[in-house]
Amino acid sequence: MTIRVLLADDQALLRSAFRVLVDSEPDMEVVGEASDGAEAVRRAKEERADVVLMDIRMPGTDGLAATRMISADPELAHVRVVILTTFEVDDYVVQSLRAGASGFLGKGAEPDELLNAIRVAAGGDALLSPSATKGLIARFLAQSDDPDGDDDTDTARSERLGTLTGREREVLVHVAAGLSNDEIAERLEVSPLTVKTHVNRAMAKLGARDRAQLVVFAYESGLVRPRVE
Repeated sequence: MTIRVLLADDQALLRSAFRVLVDSEPDMEVVGEASDGAEAVRRAKEERADVVLMDIRMPGTDGLAATRMISADPELAHVRVVILTTFEVDDYVVQSLRAGASGFLGKGAEPDELLNAIRVAAGGDALLSPSATKGLIARFLAQSDDPDGDDDTDTARSERLGTLTGREREVLVHVAAGLSNDEIAERLEVSPLTVKTHVNRAMAKLGARDRAQLVVFAYESGLVRPRVE
């Protein structure tokens, strides 16, 4: 199966470079380009894209807004968004994941990293590098003492968390730690298929699009607490 990739960036030269790289792979192809977020949403639907490489800073509708629009559209439920950013750890980390992005990639990444990111996202996995994950945890830590927190939202999260079985919670904790299904299976002494089943059930119960959304929920619900080093 060929992975259909959409490039969304306001720099034509950068899009051209990404196109050459992606089209050089036998298992993927660039099906369209967009220079702003609104066009990215429209082209994602028209071209039936599987993965959108989305720049954050674009004129008009930016990458964050476009990601939210894609995530909210039932017709684009299969589309995965990988955010491309100049700075991998910045104020956009949590915002992008909450908007529905599957993960991040710095624009200075090596070609193999970019290609792997596309494959990982297309497979429904979270793409969070160690440095991005540290930034994510730090952001949650900074927000944890927010006196203006929404009690109704906290209650809703607690109720959704209560729908998980004990094993599903355990698996969710490991997902939030960045472990793969194989690594979780080894920790829990079960099969990777069993872990995958628990992950899928947790996503269904929590309304998560992918593993990245599970990471967000794990921290926001308080199931996982960031450690202070």
